[in-house]
Amino acid sequence: MKLKEALKSRVLTADGAMGTLLYSYGLDYCHEEMNLVRPELIEKIHSEYIAAGADIIQTNTYGANAIKLARYGLESKVVEINEAAIRLAKNAAKPGGQFVVGSIGGIRGVRKNDTTLEEILSAVKEQAEVLIKGEIDGLLLETYYDFEELTATLKLLRGLTDLPIIAQVSMQEVGVLSNGLTLNEAFTELEKLGADLVGVNCKLGPYHTIQALETVELPEQAYISAYPNASLLDLDEGRVIYESEVDYFARAALELSKQGVRLIGGCCGTTPKHIEAVKKKLANLKPIEKKLAKPRKEILISEPEPTNTEPLHEKVKRERSVIVELDTPRHLEVDAFVEGAKVLYDNGADLIMMADNSLASPRVSNIAMGAILKQHGIRSMPHITCRDRNLIGLQSHLMGLNALGLHDILAVTGDPTKVGDFPGATSVYDVSSMELIALIKQLNEGISFSGKALRKKANFSVAAAFNPNVRVLDRAVSRLEKKIEHGADYFISQPVYSKEKIVEIYEATKQLAAPIYIGIMPLTSFRSAEFLHHEVPGIKLSDEVLERMKSCDGDKDREAEEGLAIAKELLDTATQYFNGIYLITPFLRYELTRELMDYIKQLDEETKGVMANG
Repeated sequence: MKLKEALKSRVLTADGAMGTLLYSYGLDYCHEEMNLVRPELIEKIHSEYIAAGADIIQTNTYGANAIKLARYGLESKVVEINEAAIRLAKNAAKPGGQFVVGSIGGIRGVRKNDTTLEEILSAVKEQAEVLIKGEIDGLLLETYYDFEELTATLKLLRGLTDLPIIAQVSMQEVGVLSNGLTLNEAFTELEKLGADLVGVNCKLGPYHTIQALETVELPEQAYISAYPNASLLDLDEGRVIYESEVDYFARAALELSKQGVRLIGGCCGTTPKHIEAVKKKLANLKPIEKKLAKPRKEILISEPEPTNTEPLHEKVKRERSVIVELDTPRHLEVDAFVEGAKVLYDNGADLIMMADNSLASPRVSNIAMGAILKQHGIRSMPHITCRDRNLIGLQSHLMGLNALGLHDILAVTGDPTKVGDFPGATSVYDVSSMELIALIKQLNEGISFSGKALRKKANFSVAAAFNPNVRVLDRAVSRLEKKIEHGADYFISQPVYSKEKIVEIYEATKQLAAPIYIGIMPLTSFRSAEFLHHEVPGIKLSDEVLERMKSCDGDKDREAEEGLAIAKELLDTATQYFNGIYLITPFLRYELTRELMDYIKQLDEETKGVMANG
């Protein structure tokens, strides 16, 4: 009997976790390599699930693709590992005639840009061709948090085989995917793309899995599968554990069958004991043919609070706009910072930008200083780095910014911790700046990073960083285009120290839809110029600038004068090509920035005069 035929009249029981048992044996390396180095153990686990009553077992190939195997230097063994997995599963299943499905696991995590979709599909195709050739009974796509990856994979596989395909999503929130799509909508799309079973697995335990499936309608042609975790995970002296009584899991399986599930297995934390209890509970159970789905409670998402300020990416398209960066203090005395911000804002700065622990050195929180500046009527823009906060912290931070009415943001990846004051600190980097930009724009739709409705839309204007000080500018421009695709509204460049480079940047970027603020930072000494040129990533000075600063070395007044003169010459060119000017204040010396702001006003007045007389 074929798998789909068996599902017509029966609720089938699948196996449980493979990794959980291998982990319990102290094997926390590459579980798929165990097909080669510990084949007797893999076959033993398969046999234990079959003895427990599993109608279906899956090959030990969840991560047996070139991308995941490359983490262990095993990417050349894709064929060998998958063939061994098929052989072991079939050996275990042969006496009882259990169905064997080939497991293909999701690859993308939250860092989508680490691996392209094309690379993922190439790896999946290589693995799937081995599994299909092995004459298995179906394919199981499991633990897919990224719906784009799952749908693309399903399309690819449906073009390769007529075997039954089980397509399972993983949810971070009950009944909704991370992109905000409801589980019912996801099942409908997967069925249209050719999935024979649509289902869920991992992350959630039985309780929340049942809750999610209560809102799902029975598919027209496909069947529903569910492989919940044994429970929510816990940590015991650093080891991951799952607390779940097998009888509770079995009772949950009965409830899942009432929601139309015809294939019930287990994911993380489940063992042969769980599957044995499920099999007994579901013995001789007939699948339901009709079901009244529970209406999903709709959460209204209200529009964002209106702001009394125009987004800078709109203003700069038609007129001059100046952003000023002023670093928050590295000590607890903040009065000078606030005074400097007042002076620069009153002198015409559109906002005060504040870095997020630049060069990985701790400073007074820019969200705190942003709130203080707002009390003084000063608009500000905090940077947000991906270095210091995981996804939980990033979303919490952003929600706090929105609550404070701080809607201007620069999203950056951030300098690694080893360059800063605490080189032993951990760099998080759950996401890159591109992914962070996309997630911020998701908040603007009122959707959490996990897909949950936030009841209100955020209202962020998102800037992205641009480093033009590279050998091949076209590559940097390509990154800008990708950032625009992810949702960047405009760009702020690293400081530039060449008039020719400014013109080159204009010619290379004039076709972009998102405007650019060109960075100008006055030099204060030859020593600081050398430091910037040789040690600070993303900043390069021309030979001419270095020579000019060297000629003043040791004379503080002359060095400051020459640094200002160089900055003004750069502004002569920058203001001709860019409406947006980004002035970086060195060492809280805001009087230098104020002089440059006055110079920009002078240039603009002269331009207006020429146009009026022209």
